[in-house]
Amino acid sequence: MKNIFSGVQPTGVITLGNYLGAFKQFPTFQEQGNTVYCIVDQHAITVQQDPKELRENIRKLAATYLATGIDPNKSTLFIQSEVPAHAQAAWMMQCVASIGELERMTQFKDKSDGKDMVSAALLTYPPLMAADILLYNTNIVPVGEDQKQHLELTRDLAERFNKRYGETFVIPDIQLPKAGARIKSLQDPLKKMSKSDPNAKATIKLLDTPKQIEKKIKSAVTDSEGIVAFDVDNKPGVSNLLTIESAISGVAIQDVVAKYEGLGYGAFKAGVAEAVIADLSPVQERFNALIHSAELDHILDEGAAKANAIASKTVQRMEAAMGLGRKR
Repeated sequence: MKNIFSGVQPTGVITLGNYLGAFKQFPTFQEQGNTVYCIVDQHAITVQQDPKELRENIRKLAATYLATGIDPNKSTLFIQSEVPAHAQAAWMMQCVASIGELERMTQFKDKSDGKDMVSAALLTYPPLMAADILLYNTNIVPVGEDQKQHLELTRDLAERFNKRYGETFVIPDIQLPKAGARIKSLQDPLKKMSKSDPNAKATIKLLDTPKQIEKKIKSAVTDSEGIVAFDVDNKPGVSNLLTIESAISGVAIQDVVAKYEGLGYGAFKAGVAEAVIADLSPVQERFNALIHSAELDHILDEGAAKANAIASKTVQRMEAAMGLGRKR
């Protein structure tokens, strides 16, 4: 059985892009191997957070994992800061990483550009990310394109550690999602759908009401042709809506196009909205049942215990390999 790891930051709103690019695909991994899902709250504090808001977001993210199909009987779901091995292993991984390769990380350059005060953790969090993954003897990490560079660094650091100190880590493979990874803004289909977009109409949120979803899709930018066809270069808005319906329904894009043959954009947008609403409604219902429940705490307590049992053994192997402490 393969070991599969995924970590998501509790930074608030989950968008339709996040859902289709990651969360909707997570449950399928439960049938393929041993799955570990981590709420990486220590990554979130690389930028200043409001403590109360962060705790709320952690809980919301845990409920989202479960509402979108994660089964605690098949997967381990836990909060990163509740497993001390992550911070311990991160320090050891920093000791095999170079400043140069950390400074080359695209996200560090983007997030630090023009800032007066840049947290040191913004530079050094890739070794923590590597630790997150390597602690669980991970074979496969499903990620979006924007995290591919960090996964490549994780592989480099694991190989370097193994070469210096002996075989300690499994070298993980990167698995990019097959569809829905690049959902675009509804108002500017040349940009990625983003939770930070100032235009509220641009982004569908996981907990948006059916009326909000319908309104946002009806106001989505298309073109003046009135023909439903998939052409990313010439019809980016229409192609984005086709991608959304295809990804959310599991129907091939060409079949979605055929569904709307001879119909105008009004019927097309109404159909896309209907597909999105139908898929998200049971997710929202389960989320609302979980968010304030004792069941959620019980699942997270059990997940932390299971994660601690695995991760602490990996830390012990790392320390022994590096010569730390008194044990051989």
